[in-house]
Amino acid sequence: MTPRTPGAPGTQAAPEPLDLDKLFAARLHAARVRPYLATALFALHTVESRRVPTMAVDRHWRCYVSPAFVAATPVEELAGVWVHEISHLLRDHHGRGDRVAREQGLTGPGERLRMNIAADCEINDDVFGEGLARPEGAVDPKALGLPEGELMEDYLRQFRLGPHTQSLAWLDCGSGADGLDREWDLGPDGAHGLSAQERDAVRFRVARGITGRPGDAPKGWQRWAQEAFHPPQAWRDLLGAAVRSAASGSGAGQDYSYGRPSRRSAGVPGAVLPSLRRRPPRVSVIIDTSGSVSDAELGSALLEVASIARAVGGRRDLVTVLSCDAAAGVVHPLCRAEGIPLVGGGGTDLRSGFAKALRARPRPDVVVVLTDGQTPWPSARPGCRTVVGLFPRRHARGSWSEDHPDYVPDTPPEWARTVVIGSAPGSR
Repeated sequence: MTPRTPGAPGTQAAPEPLDLDKLFAARLHAARVRPYLATALFALHTVESRRVPTMAVDRHWRCYVSPAFVAATPVEELAGVWVHEISHLLRDHHGRGDRVAREQGLTGPGERLRMNIAADCEINDDVFGEGLARPEGAVDPKALGLPEGELMEDYLRQFRLGPHTQSLAWLDCGSGADGLDREWDLGPDGAHGLSAQERDAVRFRVARGITGRPGDAPKGWQRWAQEAFHPPQAWRDLLGAAVRSAASGSGAGQDYSYGRPSRRSAGVPGAVLPSLRRRPPRVSVIIDTSGSVSDAELGSALLEVASIARAVGGRRDLVTVLSCDAAAGVVHPLCRAEGIPLVGGGGTDLRSGFAKALRARPRPDVVVVLTDGQTPWPSARPGCRTVVGLFPRRHARGSWSEDHPDYVPDTPPEWARTVVIGSAPGSR
């Protein structure tokens, strides 16, 4: 939204007051055309500020407004700016910006400006139209030669600041857009900020409004609402939980032992009965080493092996690993995940890996398969619990012929607990 200052050049006009009637009329228009966002729009507290170029939000749900910008902007465009700013907060761009900055070591105002641009690209590709006028200067992916429909994190990887972004140097949607506090922020102790619980309650009510009438919202907002109701968990936590659940199930890791006699022995004079004891579960990990699995994914698989060992109490002596493409390789006990040779590169048939893992003595209590899913699966449920860690593929499953190099067959069978590896928590 390009800042526009009214008044003739060279004149010294007195500062004009904020036109609240016009500003709130624009908010009411935004709520009428986007009723599912009304709760969030009316939860924002406005703060007059001559230090912001247009409108900006902080992470505490305050909206800072330039009086000159309000005076120079039509109501229909102001309504679009209201929806744009509230979208930053609902999609948690401040929290996501902080995470990206920590993970990638991004510092300085230049990187935060890049985050703001990327966040605007995420929002602006579907926020305008159908009653909302596009404000002058609104950033969209097409203007930067980027595809539509992606997330802030995706756009950050695809562009850098340069001559093509010089016209955006003025852009500042506030700490609510990138996580970096501004000098003009009122901060956590300032008046009229929302608590974390109040912010969550607003998000929940907006998400409920979208899911209640899904036909009224764009697909991006529908995806956001589903994730707000069912927030994505870290995939490594999911994988570890799936392994622990399988290992702790009835019959897994159980055996009879005379080390401690059964309490029922008292009812059978002259006989000593063994007690049922739970031992640490044995886990067999099958790693798909076919040509369709990349080196990066194989490296990730080794990291998952170490995570699996932690999930079963750190007993690496009870975890074995075998590589498999069209044929099963050698079974290796787990000493160090980094030292396991992963041999393969051909076709894929993990049924041979299942067969070899289940022939081991003692038999595993849990089989974990790390694969991209391009494999036939056993026709019958194995005699132990199965967890499948899937490397994600962009193509729709079953949409290619088996001869196509990007062919992805049907999902793993229902008897397997499936976790998608590397599925980042999005907030679209």
